Amino acid sequence: METTIKRDGPNLHGLLEGTNKIENDTIAILMHGFKGDLGYDDSKILYALSHYLNDQGLPTIRFDFDGCGKSDGKFEDMTVYSEILDGIKILDYVRNTVKAKHIYLVGHSQGGVVASMLAGYYRDVIEKLALLAPAATLKSDALDGVCQGSTYDPTHIPETVNVSGFEVGGAYFRTAQLLPIYQTAEHYNREALLIHGLADKVVSPKASRKFHTLLPKSELHLIPDGGHMFNGKNRPEVLKLVSEFLIK
Repeated sequence: METTIKRDGPNLHGLLEGTNKIENDTIAILMHGFKGDLGYDDSKILYALSHYLNDQGLPTIRFDFDGCGKSDGKFEDMTVYSEILDGIKILDYVRNTVKAKHIYLVGHSQGGVVASMLAGYYRDVIEKLALLAPAATLKSDALDGVCQGSTYDPTHIPETVNVSGFEVGGAYFRTAQLLPIYQTAEHYNREALLIHGLADKVVSPKASRKFHTLLPKSELHLIPDGGHMFNGKNRPEVLKLVSEFLIK
């Protein structure tokens, strides 16, 4: 079912699936990556994962971050911090409206960064954390002045940078340079799953390896020939790994 999550700024568009009622005891929150959306067709990893988990009996909620997909806002105003605020509102919705007692976070790419930091902030609330190709390298990329093929002067950041047709605001890069990603995530000491493709050309697998050293109850799966979007022959393995981790 479609749902709207209200926050002080942009309203967020979401899909609550795998259930025919609002109130549910257990739910997985799925968070998409940079320039992405909640997944509107089966080519997208979150679409496939949501339906796979639903088939196993686990309700899910996935949503568009502000400025993305069908949510309000402008993409150029997006930062990792704004997405953390979005995530907090989603958690509030899940806790107070859905009334979930057992909450899992699943994040892909930049959504993995957001999920990892939220897990650190809400370590008493989030029971399980699954990170798919978490893009913690966005911080070192910002310090180097690169973003998915686009370059800029990291010491004199422009107001906007065009990244593959998307106008990204300078605030995104300024805040990314100083993000305490690992320092926040390491406060999470519950079960965590890390999945990364060894052929990922967008985010180096070293990001997941570092998370693995910091999260004391984590398991790491490196997928040979796996790319950033987990398309093709590797996808069934990824879906199964996440499902078995969350539903056991």
